[in-house]
Amino acid sequence: MATTALPETRTAQVMQVIRDRIERRTLTPGARLPSVRAMAEATGFSRSTVVEAYDRLAADGTIRSRPGSGFYVDAPLAPLSLDRMGAALEREVDPLWMLRQSLAHRPGALKPGCGWLPDSWLAGDALRKALRAAARGAADAPLLQYATRLGIQPLRMVLARRMAAQGVEVSPDQILLTDGSTHSLDLVCRFLLEPGDTVLVDDPCYFNFLALLRAHRARVVGVPMTPTGPNMAAFAAAVATHRPRFYLTNSGVHNPTGATLSATTAHRLLKVAEANDLVIVEDDIFADFEASPAPRLAAFDGLDRVIRIGSFSKSLSAAVRCGHIAARPDWTEALADLRIATSMAGNPLSAELLHGVLTDGGYRHHVETIRARLAKAMARTAARLRAIGIEPWIEPGAGIFLWARLPAGIDAVALARDSLAADIVLAPGRVFSAGGGWDDHLRFNVAMCDDERIFAFLARAM
Repeated sequence: MATTALPETRTAQVMQVIRDRIERRTLTPGARLPSVRAMAEATGFSRSTVVEAYDRLAADGTIRSRPGSGFYVDAPLAPLSLDRMGAALEREVDPLWMLRQSLAHRPGALKPGCGWLPDSWLAGDALRKALRAAARGAADAPLLQYATRLGIQPLRMVLARRMAAQGVEVSPDQILLTDGSTHSLDLVCRFLLEPGDTVLVDDPCYFNFLALLRAHRARVVGVPMTPTGPNMAAFAAAVATHRPRFYLTNSGVHNPTGATLSATTAHRLLKVAEANDLVIVEDDIFADFEASPAPRLAAFDGLDRVIRIGSFSKSLSAAVRCGHIAARPDWTEALADLRIATSMAGNPLSAELLHGVLTDGGYRHHVETIRARLAKAMARTAARLRAIGIEPWIEPGAGIFLWARLPAGIDAVALARDSLAADIVLAPGRVFSAGGGWDDHLRFNVAMCDDERIFAFLARAM
């Protein structure tokens, strides 16, 4: 009896492997399954077992066969549910695990792996001043009504002037206000993507890029990052092979590496994009940390195929949820319609507060102070890491992040798990990688690295 039941068990195991991949969104609708031979080699089962499993999955509508081509995912995915994914997230260190640890309320915890400035560094006084001004003008300001379609014009005019200082020429009517950079990227994904489309990202890249793209059922392909931008040979090959819908990147201050795009790389990248009709989405959320602007793809391109997104949550306050999208006029119109369809209108109070802060002289001084403090923290943190054998990938000229390699034999994921017991939140390299690499790297927020307990823990681990 056991002998006759075994093939059924193996068939069920192969079927579960495919269902698990669909559940985790590593296989999305329209994606091609591994060949029968490849799946047999991966599982160690016979080809006949794999054929039977694929036939059964095709019979229940999970996959479909294309004669001469192979098997493809056919069933629609269930809506993304963090509760449904909860058990797996406790086992696997991935982008959502990182988000949960960073945002968890842990009184007294140290968070060198998080992505924001300490509260004491933020512009609290400037915000309180803007709040008082908004309260005094509440009778005249439309703070109790829905925002206009693109958002309040005075703020869009200020943003247009700020972009012009970076060489990005844009009309205020090409700028759409949003509820932050994540909301901006979500709208762009809704606008550009269909399930199964491919998106290129840097490897490593900001971990929430990966989480959000997978929530949109995109296929994510990583391109190796260098200190001057993406590796252009790998980038051109990925574009030719995968025909991506768009490329998503930070140009000014790269997250997590702190790298800066060079003008040479920018020109080469845009030539490849133009030749292949590739859209580029440029997230510029760290712009204010630069003393002088690095090359911007939006500046070279003139917002023809580049969509620029940004916000002030890193330099001002994460509580003021106001971001923006700048794009060519017809795309801005379409994105504004999507914004209305999905969230009606923006937050006029946040927009008024942001406008008040940006037009007050105190914000410029605030940003200058932050840059000086970050420069000192960057040098201090790099020196302390080197002293215990952790080597920075580069020492960035701006920003809050230091990307660093652990000594041989030390796994960043295991270290991040162990650090939680010491109330320290670390950011392991794997959560930033579309390909699951960088297992020997950590991202450090230098503004959060002034506590001796962090380095004492790391020294013991080394």
